[in-house]
Amino acid sequence: MNTSEPAVDTRNHELPVRAANGWLSLLIVLALFVAGLWAFVAGIVAATNSHENAGWLLGTSAIFLLLAITGSCGFFTLQPNEAAVLILFGAYRGTVRASGFFWTNPLNKRLRISLRARNLNGDKLKVNDKRGNPVEIAAVVVWRVQDTAQASFDVDNYENYVAVQSESAVRHLASGYAYDDGEQNEITLRGGSDEVSAALREELNQRLTKAGVHVEEARITHLAYAPEIAQAMLRRQQAEAVIAARQKIVHGAVSMVEMALKELAEKHVVNLDEERKAAMVSNLLVVLCGEAEVHPVVNTGTLYN
Repeated sequence: MNTSEPAVDTRNHELPVRAANGWLSLLIVLALFVAGLWAFVAGIVAATNSHENAGWLLGTSAIFLLLAITGSCGFFTLQPNEAAVLILFGAYRGTVRASGFFWTNPLNKRLRISLRARNLNGDKLKVNDKRGNPVEIAAVVVWRVQDTAQASFDVDNYENYVAVQSESAVRHLASGYAYDDGEQNEITLRGGSDEVSAALREELNQRLTKAGVHVEEARITHLAYAPEIAQAMLRRQQAEAVIAARQKIVHGAVSMVEMALKELAEKHVVNLDEERKAAMVSNLLVVLCGEAEVHPVVNTGTLYN
């Protein structure tokens, strides 16, 4: 019998709240200042004249001035794409996302969080690709805070968390793809940039969800073989390019020879036996496939001399 209890969801979730209008609150605070100063002056005058209301006026002025000074600590402003997380005695009270001039309980602690898109330009990392070849790779990540409560309370430092998880995701991604020269229809780091970027973005969103961060774009900015194998891989690529070029040259030459023999036979220009056809094919292939310039030799005799 399984007695294990289901896991408790300890994640925080953003609670939108509205703060009081700052301008209206400013008028109230100024009125308290004026009332406090008036009561203080009136109390001093009353004390000078030995009036019985002097103590009451001075006490009232102290209360008004204390309320005004305390209330003036509750003002704050927010710019567009900026939020304030409100915390009262360690308890999360909500997040203000609207921009403008506001007032809130002066006892509330306010954590400002930028909601703007940010760039993380990752460092060059040396990792092994799917085939074990050491490669250098770097990526740029465009991200923004989506849930301010998770960013503030579910991770220790969300900016550092994004940097560390981005590096880990790039390393994991590089190990799952070959650098290039993949099998048929295989996605490679070099040839499948769009698919690789989409996979990196998806993995980053999975990793950063617990921090309340959304990744808008992720792309590979640097990709190269590690210096210790770069020269060997360059020679391999050059050899592959030469082989591919030779294949095209030979294919074209064979097609031209086939066309020449077919035209000669159809138009009855000359009748050649198999031996002479072989010699003609050999000569044409040498001319068409050779790298150096070929100097023809004019035959003044017959084909069989």
